[in-house]
Amino acid sequence: MILSVSRRTDIPAFYAEWFMERLRQKYVLVRNPFNAHNISRIPLSPENVDAIVFWTKNSKPIHKYLDEIDELKYKYYFQYTITPYKKDLEEEVQDKKEIVETFKKLSEKTGSEKVVLRYDPVILSDNYTIDFHKKAFARLCDLLAPYTKKIVFSFLDDYKKISKNIKQLNIKEISAEEMCIMAEYFADTAKKYNLKIESCAEQIDLERFGINHGKCIDNELIEKITGYKLSVGRDNQRNACGCIKCIDIGEYNTCMHKCLYCYANINKEAAFKNNKLHDKNSPLLIGYVDEIKDKITDRNQKDIKSLKKEKDIKILYTQNSIENY
Repeated sequence: MILSVSRRTDIPAFYAEWFMERLRQKYVLVRNPFNAHNISRIPLSPENVDAIVFWTKNSKPIHKYLDEIDELKYKYYFQYTITPYKKDLEEEVQDKKEIVETFKKLSEKTGSEKVVLRYDPVILSDNYTIDFHKKAFARLCDLLAPYTKKIVFSFLDDYKKISKNIKQLNIKEISAEEMCIMAEYFADTAKKYNLKIESCAEQIDLERFGINHGKCIDNELIEKITGYKLSVGRDNQRNACGCIKCIDIGEYNTCMHKCLYCYANINKEAAFKNNKLHDKNSPLLIGYVDEIKDKITDRNQKDIKSLKKEKDIKILYTQNSIENY
């Protein structure tokens, strides 16, 4: 099983202590996002968790737990987002200089192959132009090229879903021509810094610029980290998403960064209220189990078992060779 922590909220930034306790207890309860009274119990032993994929804009709160996570024999890597936007779009995101320094420290701790840099999403407006993004992207590569192997980007979509949050900001839908202009520049810049570059869940074909469709939940990277082959299937995210299957343990409307473009946290007031209901000792991220209304079931065994191939297991990489990825 691959554990996603989390596409729905920033667990490393806001719920690191809770997550660490769930690893110690070796299980977590997760509400169904479409029916909150249906709760899944998911075992979290190192034997069934092949790898953890952390998603974050601020990993600093979880740094103090990384040694313990290593000692518990969990494997992991980070999808780490750094964007160039100001408070008009990201009300509570840390100062970007601090975020960059935290990224560096994380990379020095884990190794650069385990920290994937995300420039995500690309947004166009009167303030955030194509030229703005070219300069910001180049600056980010210059700062962080020694600390990562790969950079992933995407263009803002889901305009209808987030329209209420961004209506006053004159956000523009990005044309295919504009996408190509930026993608070509991003590719040339990444090549200059010897960085692999991929797109995330983009319908547009950018291969002519040397940009492939990416897999953020990436079986090839996980195999290099774990040292064994995986038996995997494709996830059921958006059509252009290349990710393999995973289980996400987050909840929507619980992130406190207050990014106006976020599809996972549409209601900022609800996120604030939900955060107040968080208890680091609860098996649920938010609140507690209602013994009358809630129904807890064990997650299907096929979803939670290890993905390690049972036959013809081949050790792909030694610990030393991972450093060369």
